Amino acid sequence: MRIAVVQLEPSIADVAENLRRCRALGDEAGAAGADWIVLPEFFSTGMGFDDRMATAACPPDGAPMQLLQDLARRHHATVGGSFVCRDADGQNRNAFFLVGPDGRVLGRHDKDLPTMWENCYYAPGADDGVLDADGTAVGVALCWEFMRTQTVHRLVGRVDLVVGGSAWWSIPPWPPASVTRRLEAANQRTAAGIAPAMGRAVGAPVAHAAQCGPVECGLPLAPGVPYRGRFQGGACITDGAGGVLAWRGTDEGPGVVVADVEPGRRTPTLEVADGFWLHPRGAVAAALWAYQNPHGRRWYRRHALAAPAEERTLEQLVGTPSAAPVTA
Repeated sequence: MRIAVVQLEPSIADVAENLRRCRALGDEAGAAGADWIVLPEFFSTGMGFDDRMATAACPPDGAPMQLLQDLARRHHATVGGSFVCRDADGQNRNAFFLVGPDGRVLGRHDKDLPTMWENCYYAPGADDGVLDADGTAVGVALCWEFMRTQTVHRLVGRVDLVVGGSAWWSIPPWPPASVTRRLEAANQRTAAGIAPAMGRAVGAPVAHAAQCGPVECGLPLAPGVPYRGRFQGGACITDGAGGVLAWRGTDEGPGVVVADVEPGRRTPTLEVADGFWLHPRGAVAAALWAYQNPHGRRWYRRHALAAPAEERTLEQLVGTPSAAPVTA
């Protein structure tokens, strides 16, 4: 299959603008002849600690889903990506949907644990993340799910392909800058290595979409202290041994990378040790995890649950495509 993964520079919490950008990048992927198109985590919003995120959740059949279905039908491709979804029970979840070429929803995975300030905007999921794409077993992993051994344990030996994406923040040059620069270099290496490592650990190809560009927002429990950083990682497609087939670094900006992939299962080449974390988090990430997770859960109950969801349709937000794009 020919897979395209999207690297998006988002406008935080601006659903209409992000869907416009995703439509253009999805059309670029379709024009490259992609059978599969993978959008990144939070493709409709990006992610940052921003009050506007509380009102950016969309219904499961809302504008982000309509974009997935529109791209799938127009390009006759299987299309997936995640967005903050307001479910019928009133809870928000970070839901990855996979849509077939006919627009049919093939399956859904809810990210297991929100990361840091993500806790402000959605609740944890509980499914195993294994979807049936008309006979192809597909595993889904989102951002720090690539960081945890439990993701490997739920997917290894069960899937022919892993898809997903990340919205991974950098460590700003806080003082002492010489220390945080070293920590950020390690953080950047980890973010860039999660897709190849998952390919080796699971024994299946990986298609990882990404966010890129600058992020400026607030910092939880630190009024007046801004966060100024960047999305890290990169758009990456690997084979089942973790070999990189296509790569776009975040410094290259928004775009699409494409590779021909042979789905299937092979013997994993990365031994996964006991423990919770597949990769070291680093001191700054560990500290932020410790205080932002509980703060975010309280913020979510007080603010996001009471906020209205974005109910406008794709056509109302973005309009209709001027014409069906030409595909390769």
